[in-house]
Amino acid sequence: MAFDGKLLANLSVLAAVVESGNFARAADALGLTASGVSRAISRMEARLGIRLLHRTTRSITLTDEGERFYAEVRPLLVGIEEAASHAGGASLSVRGRLRVNVDPLFSRHVLAPRLPEFMARHSDLEIELITRDDLGDIIGEGVDVAVRFGFPPSSSLVARQLLETRIITVASPAYLKKHGHPCTPADIASHTCIQFRDSQTRRPFDWEFHKGRKVVPVTTHGPLLVSDAGTLMSVCIAGGGLAQMMAIGVVQDHLARKKLVQVLPDWADERFPLYAFYPSRHHPAAKVRSFIDFCLEILA
Repeated sequence: MAFDGKLLANLSVLAAVVESGNFARAADALGLTASGVSRAISRMEARLGIRLLHRTTRSITLTDEGERFYAEVRPLLVGIEEAASHAGGASLSVRGRLRVNVDPLFSRHVLAPRLPEFMARHSDLEIELITRDDLGDIIGEGVDVAVRFGFPPSSSLVARQLLETRIITVASPAYLKKHGHPCTPADIASHTCIQFRDSQTRRPFDWEFHKGRKVVPVTTHGPLLVSDAGTLMSVCIAGGGLAQMMAIGVVQDHLARKKLVQVLPDWADERFPLYAFYPSRHHPAAKVRSFIDFCLEILA
């Protein structure tokens, strides 16, 4: 049977009449006129083919058929009220299941070490963490929020910038000892460069060097193309060539421990953003707002 919205509306009128005891008080509670309430009850009686109420000048009471009918539908109305209240609470309470689509670099080196803090704060929340290279169809896949590096795609998703990180060029001390330090962006073209694949275009990222407003693109060469930031870093540390990567997470530790050396630090003004994406600007659930706020906190 098709869902009858008018029947549900008339049921709420019946419940108001029964609980208030007369049409006038039910009309006040519902924001209707007394005649409007009376017509709603009449329509329901015609639909069901039974008389629901005894009407007198002094009182309104349920008929025997009305008693049986109301006894059956009242729990359903209470269930609807509870479901609406529970759903409304999602905008205030951090609970339920949170599905998050996360960039692998951010997940491994930034989020994961701090995630137990977030879970401890919200004991009624279950988190499903999906680590992947691309954004995908977060609405179709039922994802609540995604965190990705790169500029927002043209879509209906809400995008909130969390961070801008520098793009730096690095190499291992062993590589630089063997092949020498490049002194200008043009020198990069003669070095072995580890290429990193753009998950959106499926092609290697272009190399650029930024100093203030000056931008110098460089055509780079190298036999290795990777799609994982962790692999890029490991190959670079092992002496596989120069690499461009985001100055976030464990790369800072490798620089401090001299496992990596920054190349052309005066040409490192390029910025790359990190965004949170979620499906709707209207009434985002508290669990989504809390997760985004937590990401901002750990990135501060």
